[in-house]
Amino acid sequence: MRGPVQRVHIDQSFKAALSRVPHHLPAEEASELLKGRVQIINVWRPIKTVGRDPLAVAEAHSVSYEDLVPIGLIYPNRNGETLSVRYSPTHRWYYKRGLTPEEVLFIKCFDSKQDGRARAIPHTAFVDPTSKPDAPQRQSIELRCLVFHPEDRV
Repeated sequence: MRGPVQRVHIDQSFKAALSRVPHHLPAEEASELLKGRVQIINVWRPIKTVGRDPLAVAEAHSVSYEDLVPIGLIYPNRNGETLSVRYSPTHRWYYKRGLTPEEVLFIKCFDSKQDGRARAIPHTAFVDPTSKPDAPQRQSIELRCLVFHPEDRV
């Protein structure tokens, strides 16, 4: 169990996102799926109502690619990479106070489609100065989904 990540980030770099496909699927199937559009979507849900350390998401088009900084992750059997985000006053942030377990956030962490749409959403937990200091620690569950569009050739 770890606490909320209070560092603005994207869970995988674009290179690392694509490397997840052959990591999780047989080589022949992965090779064919990588010919089409690939997305990674995180499904994030609080286990109880969020009273502190809410999750904020950036508007993707307010964050330029120059703001993204690759950070290597070294695992025993492979290398990965996440993206940190440099501060810029142009970033626009959103969050919902008091998110409940009945509410779910979908966070696009990667999209191989390069046609001007959002490819990834920076996100972070943050200290909300309006939260009650004795509010219970945030608890949430997150599911990472590999989504394939084989008919949509990139």
